[in-house]
Amino acid sequence: MISVSNLAKSFGPQTLFEDVSFQLNPGNRYGLVGANGSGKSTFLKMLSGEELPSEGTISMPKRLRLGVLEQDHFRYEEVPILNVVMMGRKELWQAMEEKDKLLEHADVEFDGERYAELEDLILQQDGYTLEARAGEVLEGLGIPTESHPLPLSTLSGGFKLRVLLAQVLAADPDCLLLDEPTNHLDILSIRWLEVFLSEYAGLAVVISHDHRFLDNVCTHIVDVDYQTILTYPGNYQAFLKAKVAERTRKEAEIGKREKQIAEHKAFIDRFKAKATKARQAQSKAKKMEKLVIERLPTSSRRYPTFRFDACRPSGKQVLEIKGLSKAYDDKQVLEDVSLTVNRGDRIAIIGPNGIGKSTLLKILVGEVEKDAGEAEWGYETHPGYFAQDHASFFEGGKTSVEGWLWDICPGEEIGFVRGRLGLVLFSGDEAKKQLGSLSGGEAARLVFARLGVEKPNVLLLDEPTNHLDLEAIEALVAGLKAFDGTLILVSHDRWFVSQLADRVVEITPTGINAFQGTYDEYVERCGDDHLDVENAVLKARRDKRKGKGRVVSPGDEKQLQRQRNRLVKRRDGLTKDIEEAEKRVDSINEMFCNPGFFDKTPEPEVRKLEKEQKELSNRVEELMTSWEEVEEELNQLTAEAVG
Repeated sequence: MISVSNLAKSFGPQTLFEDVSFQLNPGNRYGLVGANGSGKSTFLKMLSGEELPSEGTISMPKRLRLGVLEQDHFRYEEVPILNVVMMGRKELWQAMEEKDKLLEHADVEFDGERYAELEDLILQQDGYTLEARAGEVLEGLGIPTESHPLPLSTLSGGFKLRVLLAQVLAADPDCLLLDEPTNHLDILSIRWLEVFLSEYAGLAVVISHDHRFLDNVCTHIVDVDYQTILTYPGNYQAFLKAKVAERTRKEAEIGKREKQIAEHKAFIDRFKAKATKARQAQSKAKKMEKLVIERLPTSSRRYPTFRFDACRPSGKQVLEIKGLSKAYDDKQVLEDVSLTVNRGDRIAIIGPNGIGKSTLLKILVGEVEKDAGEAEWGYETHPGYFAQDHASFFEGGKTSVEGWLWDICPGEEIGFVRGRLGLVLFSGDEAKKQLGSLSGGEAARLVFARLGVEKPNVLLLDEPTNHLDLEAIEALVAGLKAFDGTLILVSHDRWFVSQLADRVVEITPTGINAFQGTYDEYVERCGDDHLDVENAVLKARRDKRKGKGRVVSPGDEKQLQRQRNRLVKRRDGLTKDIEEAEKRVDSINEMFCNPGFFDKTPEPEVRKLEKEQKELSNRVEELMTSWEEVEEELNQLTAEAVG
């Protein structure tokens, strides 16, 4: 449990929050939400001890192990990926390293007593399964086994951050503190993380701008707003309803008191000069003095306005793609892609990271050369492009926000430019900011302001929500819904896609799957959410059980029985192998725990037993995975037989 008492944080004259008191309890998953700059990340840093409060205290058990998501991957550049993850268990990793060094120099000098201490610590902390856990987490986050021995420097920036996330998760801390963990994750990896956190037994505090992630994961919402922090039970949708209801209630109370004061004042003004009513007027005045109205603080949440007006309608056929292919060296990212886009289409392009989604958009806007195929824009098409990386838009970084946008529309008055900037929350001195000082969210809003000025009739958006807060994402959805042109977007944000898309194009290694319909209809039709993997499996099982009304023939029954007998035999064999391996591991552990074992046993024999123990532990993990797969097949066969 973490207890927050009378907490306050200020930076000079700016107060982020004050008089904050609540508890964070084990087993709960808290979504930390609030506008950019409201103090979310500051509060998370205060929980980790990185930032000190201005007032108040944060109390937690001394032995509570915190897992904090780092952002600095440079310190691990030359470290093997698997080792980076295992280093998350600092004490255990150090013990394992020290033990290896003792064995390495055992022929010169061997400290048996220290070796026994280290072995005991490793066993207590379940150290011989750490490597398997680390590998499993890396796989879940989309980093394949063949990459695990390679140095971290071989990965791209986004995948390096995945490794740092794996480092935190594999360490199995008592409390997870995660700031935007879904950044740089594709849909499959986000779903894996959702399942991981849902099964996590500890306390988790997560900052995220992903609506559906917050809905799927959180048991509570921690809201940073109105210069305070409040907790709400339930997921993000429940929080929104509760917050609106609470604010409405408070405003209604204030309105009621204001009405009472107005009525008392009117009575006093009318009758204060009349002797017969003087006593009543004095009574009303006393009552009015007791009616205190506490003004509600202003919300820190700010909603931009994104306005996209098409310059003119395009032709009926907006884009024709035929046999498009692209490879980077030996890696084929797009192969024989064909697609027709018509006026008014709202297409979501989905697929795992590295499959070529961003490359496709870059080819369409001329930033990347295709290897083969054609991409032809239709009559009167004027595309506008939002790149995942805004750096190319702001090269130099010396121009002010106002000057940069004015360069896009030199024929307009300064009032027009300032009005457009005001819509996306650049007002007053904010319009004078230098481009190089903009945050990711500010840069994104400025690019959208540019698109609003340029008035394209086709919008190509590559991960447009990456740097936006929840309010800006909701505002962007509203602006895009009002846009009467054609929309092609790449996004891992399922809520965002579900609000906008009426066509879904999935890019796969073997080509594309095109679906005419909304994202939710696509999920229901295909049973392949790329996120809700479990739902897809359950749907497949239901379809098997239904069997479309077919009757199982005697021949089918015999075939099912033969398959079942084979699987039962396989399962029983695996069970026996697991029991034998675990028995041998226990036997080795008992030997290691015997007093004087390391003093009496030759060093080569110790190494041999140590190696055997590690191999057997890994073997048990593999056997258990196989056993679960066989058990699953048996369950499916049983379901088919019943169906």
